[in-house]
Amino acid sequence: MQLLQSVTAGLLLAGSCLSSLAVARSVPVQQPRDVVVSHTPAKITPKVFIVSMFAPEAEIWWGIPEFDLLAHNITIPGASPAFPDVHCTADYTICQLITGESEINAAITVASVVFNPMFDLTKTYFLVAGIAGVNPERASICDVTFARFAIQVALQYEIDMREMPANATTGYFPQGGYYADQYPTSIYGTEVFEVNDELRKIAAGFARNATLADSDDAKAYRAKYATEDGLYKAGTQGPSVRLCDVTTSDVYFSGRLLGEAFDNTTKIWTNGTGEYCTTAQEDNATLEALVRASKHNLTDFSRIIVMRTASDFDRPYPGETARYNLLYSTQGAFEPAVENLYNAGIKIVEGILANWNSTFAAGIKPRNYLGDIFGTLGATPDYGPGRAQALEEAGAILKKRSMGKRFVRL
Repeated sequence: MQLLQSVTAGLLLAGSCLSSLAVARSVPVQQPRDVVVSHTPAKITPKVFIVSMFAPEAEIWWGIPEFDLLAHNITIPGASPAFPDVHCTADYTICQLITGESEINAAITVASVVFNPMFDLTKTYFLVAGIAGVNPERASICDVTFARFAIQVALQYEIDMREMPANATTGYFPQGGYYADQYPTSIYGTEVFEVNDELRKIAAGFARNATLADSDDAKAYRAKYATEDGLYKAGTQGPSVRLCDVTTSDVYFSGRLLGEAFDNTTKIWTNGTGEYCTTAQEDNATLEALVRASKHNLTDFSRIIVMRTASDFDRPYPGETARYNLLYSTQGAFEPAVENLYNAGIKIVEGILANWNSTFAAGIKPRNYLGDIFGTLGATPDYGPGRAQALEEAGAILKKRSMGKRFVRL
């Protein structure tokens, strides 16, 4: 849901941007090598696992001076057919997986890695590092954002707006509900995830040491979001590091009405705490896989960083159409956003490794709730209807009702 500047141009950019980025960095773009893994440890125990979603996000980490992620390339059963390998440095301290785009690809790939017995990930920090669309009310193109909440905003009822009542503001409303301002009562469990806010702040602090990329086109485009009421003030500002939240949907969308609807969803589903900032396709799926692994002590959910860099605006500037914003606008932010994954991300990786013994080996103690709406990892969620009711509404705790023939034991 990263709303590339245009569908056609976006595909071309994805194929070509890394070569130009590599030239700018004066390092060659590398392709994965067929390396025979020798002297593999009994368990691969990376300190940092970079989670990329598609080729440009992954390749920006290759050919860099700090480390070689292609020293080992390990084929993982269940990984994406397009990206079948986990890549690791020579000493396995840093690894990278590539999920493939969209929720299904992310869930299956991440689960295939974290449940694979060749890894010991109990002390590993996961850095989800991808590009995203951005809400100009809270951030701007080329920004680096860090989320506390991930919200699966498209997990709702939807009616085409043309068939909604005249006074309706959106065609989306929660499952089990009737109006957009209600909390869902038909719960699946993946609606909201919350990660370690203390770790998020530390990661953002590391990222603020980076020099962030920008472009002349991006500067010119963000200037179009200046309004008299200052609604899009954040969208007019140059690249910076921001703390705000990410939404997940497989649907690419563009437009003020959809952006406002999902902003409202974010607020309601997080009990007023979340701030909709970026829009992506994978994060709730990735986090669901990590919740399930953490439930079985295979990963530590307090060691997750969700970083998204802004490649395009989720809605048009005043006077522009939503269609133009999605398909034809020249926002100039795709390449800088990809570059900023490395610019900011390398500071985080280096910060974790440099302070491993003093700080990160033991972990960063969270002060907020961690996990999903079910309370799967313990404690009580600070959003939603509460653990018991959420499980009941998901069907985990059967209500007293006639089961009918469907539940008759044969």
